[in-house]
Amino acid sequence: MQAPAVSRNRTRLIGPSALLPVGLLVAAVLLVAGLAASMAVGAANIHISTVVEAIFRYDASLFDHLIIRTVRLPRVIAGAMIGAGLAVAGAIMQGLTANPLASPGVLGINAGAAFAVVLGVYLLGGLPLLGYGILAISGAGAAAVIVYALGSVGRGGATPVKLTLAGVIFAMFTSAFTTAILVLDSNTFDQIRFWTVGSLAGRGWDIVLWMGPIVAVGLLGAMLLSRQITTISLGQDIAKGLGQNTALVRALAAVMVILLAGGSVAIAGPVGFVGLVIPHVVRVVCGMDYRWILPYAAVAGAMLVTLADTLGRVVQRPQEIPVGVMLAFVGAPFFIYLARWRVR
Repeated sequence: MQAPAVSRNRTRLIGPSALLPVGLLVAAVLLVAGLAASMAVGAANIHISTVVEAIFRYDASLFDHLIIRTVRLPRVIAGAMIGAGLAVAGAIMQGLTANPLASPGVLGINAGAAFAVVLGVYLLGGLPLLGYGILAISGAGAAAVIVYALGSVGRGGATPVKLTLAGVIFAMFTSAFTTAILVLDSNTFDQIRFWTVGSLAGRGWDIVLWMGPIVAVGLLGAMLLSRQITTISLGQDIAKGLGQNTALVRALAAVMVILLAGGSVAIAGPVGFVGLVIPHVVRVVCGMDYRWILPYAAVAGAMLVTLADTLGRVVQRPQEIPVGVMLAFVGAPFFIYLARWRVR
């Protein structure tokens, strides 16, 4: 029996497992501080004390309080949601496939969700927010099935390399059709031009309230499956020897990935690299136990997207660089590293 490639990385920087809860608590505190700092930054900076007052002692007559509550707070919550969702989805995919390149972006799930939304807007015109969510989740599910089917063809089944190639090819194929629709139909392009590159600009409470429960269900389901995912990540034979119904666990985990990726794409468009980078980073801290990998990934993913969005608002102020573009500066070199030295 061949152990998964990721099982070689068992070193923890944070020490014994008894310290993992402390580390997670510290990371959560840092995340809250980062969210508060992000709300203080924008076209006009607002003092951090005003941010705290706007959250806990809101006064609608104050302009700064109004900006915090109606513009910046829902934006940072949306960013934290998609960061957590995509990071956890990537960790699940890497654990179940033993593929270090597996993520919603690399395996074409984000591209499938984005194509479904763009096609829906093109055919149906303006859509309610729930419509975006339904289309994105449907597209993510279809993409997952197609990519896995393509990667399973031939000798050896769904190997990491074949899945990656199938995902990249599918993403290129659907992205070409997405681009064609946007080029040919100016109305569709005008509606979602910033969304297609991954942007949090203009995200309000409506999108948070509609898509938040979908991402929350995906996160909760993933946490409940964490023990089973750990067992499968150690090898199919070990999981079956322990009496685990691997087919059922994989199916349930796939549903969670679709909810997380589809909900995240509906919020901010096809944001890439979060699900690729974060799981590798947190494994250095947590080892191979997905009971800790998944919560750490959720917090770290939220921190990464928050940081990227904040930097995108300040590096070319008053204009903004979409969060998807900022994440590409981190993710692209990491992808090259993994493809060159980790995939066999």
